Amino acid sequence: MTAYALPLPPVPALPIAADTARFPVRRIFCVGRNYAEHAREMGADDREPPFFFTKPGDALVTDDADIAYPPATADLHHEAELVVALGRGGADIAAAAALDHVWGYAAGNDLTRRDLQAEAKAARRPWDMAKGFDASAICGALRPAARIGHPTRGRIACHVDGVLRQEGDLGDMIWSVPEIVSHLSRLVALAPGDLIYTGTPAGVGAIACGQTCTVEIEGVGRVSTRVL
Repeated sequence: MTAYALPLPPVPALPIAADTARFPVRRIFCVGRNYAEHAREMGADDREPPFFFTKPGDALVTDDADIAYPPATADLHHEAELVVALGRGGADIAAAAALDHVWGYAAGNDLTRRDLQAEAKAARRPWDMAKGFDASAICGALRPAARIGHPTRGRIACHVDGVLRQEGDLGDMIWSVPEIVSHLSRLVALAPGDLIYTGTPAGVGAIACGQTCTVEIEGVGRVSTRVL
């Protein structure tokens, strides 16, 4: 048995709807600007090639847990997203075979320190501290594709304290789930347990201390987060 100098860190894991088991998470990839209206509100073209950023696995927040308002920002934003969970890995995956690698789906919220992101963009620096901070990857319970299929359409919405902020349809994604999985697999070898946040509709905005942010996706589920 291997001896370690420090205790092993806990394994990040997602709840599975109607199941006592949990889904172990390896890495978190996120797609930038994957809805046309959101791309326009962020000043980009409608259909640029997909690009990705990452969050650490231990940035995951599950089970509708409360979170603390993060440090080093005065402009925390919500971004409602469909989350894809991979059950099989691989490299150079063809788009036609990509859905065979998908285990399930969940509603997610890609929290962003927007002021830090703006500073990074202006200085042409990486987004890591704007996107990959503690408790920045909100995710609801997974629903297996074997149970719900592979959603290609359905309302995605975000409410803050009951007020509608974001609303769109999964069919509005510029790059579909199979295209995203295929493209990403040509950049890195994917693995079971990887999550992919697939982009957000227009209407991203600030969340303040004391507010509750809820993301709902038709046929997939919901997740709610209170910021303390």
